[in-house]
Amino acid sequence: MIRRIFLIVLDSLGIGNAEDAADFGDTGANTLRSISGSPFFHIPFLTKLGFPTIDGVHLQRSSHASLGAVGRLGELSKGKDTTIGHWEICGIVSHTALPTYPRGFPNDIIQPFCEMTGHGILCNRPYSGTEVIRDFGRQHLETHKLIVYTSADSVFQIAAHESCVSLDKLYEYCRMARRILVGTNSVGRVVARPFAGNPGHFYRTPHRHDFSLDPPRHTVLDLLKENSLDVIGIGKINDIFAGRGLTAYSYTSGNEEGMSRTSYYLEQNFHGLCFVNLVDFDMLYGHRNNTDGYAKALSEFDNWLARFCQKMRPDDLLMITADHGCDPGFLKSTDHSREQVPLCIYGEKIIPYNLGTRKGFCDIAATIADIFHLEHCLDGHSFWPLIAK
Repeated sequence: MIRRIFLIVLDSLGIGNAEDAADFGDTGANTLRSISGSPFFHIPFLTKLGFPTIDGVHLQRSSHASLGAVGRLGELSKGKDTTIGHWEICGIVSHTALPTYPRGFPNDIIQPFCEMTGHGILCNRPYSGTEVIRDFGRQHLETHKLIVYTSADSVFQIAAHESCVSLDKLYEYCRMARRILVGTNSVGRVVARPFAGNPGHFYRTPHRHDFSLDPPRHTVLDLLKENSLDVIGIGKINDIFAGRGLTAYSYTSGNEEGMSRTSYYLEQNFHGLCFVNLVDFDMLYGHRNNTDGYAKALSEFDNWLARFCQKMRPDDLLMITADHGCDPGFLKSTDHSREQVPLCIYGEKIIPYNLGTRKGFCDIAATIADIFHLEHCLDGHSFWPLIAK
């Protein structure tokens, strides 16, 4: 019997090969392939688990039999962002893409936003998060206008200097935007992007906060909670699901704190799911085309993972996956990339097995429900019968 599941999302660790990559302008993107060429790429423990045996992954294999079960997951949803990816992992396939704004937000969004906040805006077009504060930060300080921008994802982002707009006020402005962005303008996330520093030396602070769209129906998180199981979110999980389906959550400042909080819960006596998002891969390295930084971060995760797995209990199960790609070597763009994602599973109660390629991140949700013997109407198909001892 499995008592605890640790589900870790390596945010943006795609492995290429998406059949519909061309529809998203991402032909050739492969996050793992790009970082594997870095001299800082070193994943001995993931290799032992069987990572190099995943379909389409071309890495040097271990000379020993794999310790875990592995697979490759394709995405069924119409999107390649955090919200859509996590929703699918938790059992919701989104057949309609969330709205994006490649030309900026129309006046019927911007005008009521300015009226509600009492501020004008700057930018209002797709922009890099670090470049937008470099290019508009000084004007923002001089005029107190809010920097509003978007990306290839379904996001409405508001950047403001912490000396000019308090965090509480910035979060309030985000809630106002969230109330405006409904119906056909229901973007996936409204994101607070506070920054600090002086002109020429602006930097984003760790006080980002996401105000997500409510999932359109029940997820596996709701299912677990309704059945009196613990559902613990670490990182931005609480934000992604708009606070739904969790019994406890912990925000983190990055991968290091995320791994530390996960280790903490490994020592606790809960019954249910610990759901972790490690965001640095995406936020600090993928979006900034930092291949070496990405490789170092994955190597650091691998080192931590080896210690984590040594302390797992006999009734624990570990699942490792991703939510989309963000290829730091794909110089056509700094945006997310449409890719398939890896799946690694480890624990004393499973048999090493190659699941091949499966259609749908949602198979993870169906499997979690199956492990806990819960009836459900989630999308996806359980692979538990294939790997359970």
